[in-house]
Amino acid sequence: MVLAPLARPGYVLRYDMVFVPRQPLTWDMVAPADSLPRAVPLDAVVSLANLAVPGWVLQRVALVGIVYFAALGMARLVPTGRPLTRAVGAVAYVWTPYLAERLLLGQWGLLLAYAALPWLVAAARDVRAGRRGALARLVLAAAPAALTPTGGVVALATVAVLLPGGFPGWRRATAVAGGAVAVLCAPWAVAAVTSAAGGRSDPDGVAAFAARAENWSGVWGALAGTGGIWNAQTVPASRSSPLTPLATLALLALCAVGLVELRRRWPGYAGRLALLAAGSFVVAAAGTAPGTPVLEWLVAHVPGAGLLRDGQKFLLPYALLLALGLSLGAGVLADRLGRRLDRTAARVVLVAAVVLPVATLPDLAFGVAGQLRPVRYPADWDAVSARVAAAPGEVLSLPFLGYQSYRWNHGQVVRDPAPRYLDAPVLMNDALRVGDVTVDGESPRAARVRAVLAAGEPVARLDVRWVLVRKEPGAEVPAAVLSGLRPAFDGPRLALWENPGAGDVPATGHQRWPAALAHLLAALVTIIVAVLVLRGPRAPWYGPQDHAPGEGHPWPDWQPSSSRPSSVPRWVSSRFSRRWER
Repeated sequence: MVLAPLARPGYVLRYDMVFVPRQPLTWDMVAPADSLPRAVPLDAVVSLANLAVPGWVLQRVALVGIVYFAALGMARLVPTGRPLTRAVGAVAYVWTPYLAERLLLGQWGLLLAYAALPWLVAAARDVRAGRRGALARLVLAAAPAALTPTGGVVALATVAVLLPGGFPGWRRATAVAGGAVAVLCAPWAVAAVTSAAGGRSDPDGVAAFAARAENWSGVWGALAGTGGIWNAQTVPASRSSPLTPLATLALLALCAVGLVELRRRWPGYAGRLALLAAGSFVVAAAGTAPGTPVLEWLVAHVPGAGLLRDGQKFLLPYALLLALGLSLGAGVLADRLGRRLDRTAARVVLVAAVVLPVATLPDLAFGVAGQLRPVRYPADWDAVSARVAAAPGEVLSLPFLGYQSYRWNHGQVVRDPAPRYLDAPVLMNDALRVGDVTVDGESPRAARVRAVLAAGEPVARLDVRWVLVRKEPGAEVPAAVLSGLRPAFDGPRLALWENPGAGDVPATGHQRWPAALAHLLAALVTIIVAVLVLRGPRAPWYGPQDHAPGEGHPWPDWQPSSSRPSSVPRWVSSRFSRRWER
């Protein structure tokens, strides 16, 4: 229902969602030299996956996997044996403004963390219960989340809040889980430290990326319904309906009933989940008054705090708790009506709860009301790519805009595909215009290009090998800027100019090798935990294994080792005894 338009051939290109036929693996995807690692290691993983499957297949696998595994993970997380109640949770978690708005913004990497979060929460609960293989499942669930900095921060926060205290061996389990997730986050963390961009960001971006109102309920009402994204162009039309806040209130009321039941079923653990969700909501609202001055100071002075400018993207734990509460609340209401009336009334309540999120956001269907439209790349892109590959060198993309609009893409704004399409380093603008505000980027080289273009000087002095010019109405490049260059390709969509005075390709600095090693270490950890999960459950090493029969253990007939006969001689150590019995 959500991704039906992807049945047509082509690529869905929207804002940050850029897939190409074959994405080369370049050093800038492993460790950007002068920009922040916003897509590290996601781009490197996509490049490696492109070796096996083309980009159009990879895009569909990723998007379908996000929607499916988000729903399946939530259905498995809901603590009930009733299928309809699980279906309520699955639909309530997937059919949300958060998923719709981030999908329209093209942030599919962030949605990987959204899909992984229910599995991560379930694995953390299994670790606390002493379930076998739970620690490996927790790290494996964190792996897709750590492909982006935001998802990695959410995974680390989840481990830090849900694991410590309350069960035997929690110190060792928390240390191992936190350390493993930190290793998964090492690629983008090391790349940020070694980049020449610095970690500080433009404080003007706090107001530009702050959560915004979508209807008469204001910013807080939008956030309560998991909406409130900063970009008004990515908000579904139904979010502006005057009835939307009333539907949000109904969902919150049902969720409140369900949270009481969740606290009864998960004593202690439900409170930790609520704390995690409350923290995510506070971060999402931090960019609005009165938290704006504090966040502006952090962004301007604390390296890495720029990640908090778009705080609404951290609503993942809140959306998860909302779906859990809604499913259990619907189950409680169905049980009450079933006792007073009959089972049919209970089923009607659950079916209505399944339909309620769909009714409040009907335009998520069919690719968010048809906005996810696949297109084909013009042949000019292949021709330019072949020319650049034959004589490698740095490419300057003009007009100097990070996000551009193409007629062949139905006029939809999309991030410049050149860095992913061309097997060469591409110099592009990292400043972003939001309304009347221009949020400066972090790249010193991009700032130099902006200065040269503002002065009307030739770009040949920048010592780039190639200049790629987009041929679109209203995107003309002055002839003086291209003086000193010679044409290498002139197509109906793109033009490529060569700089005869350009030097050799700059050598890769040794500072990028730490990021490469971090990538290899994260890949090794992921492979190890994947093998452990595939081998099946094993006894936890971080604490006692004894449970009451049938309680907190996947096998109801399991009994503590002290209550069953052992065939192991007493002189054998307890460590080998446990291994023998298994």
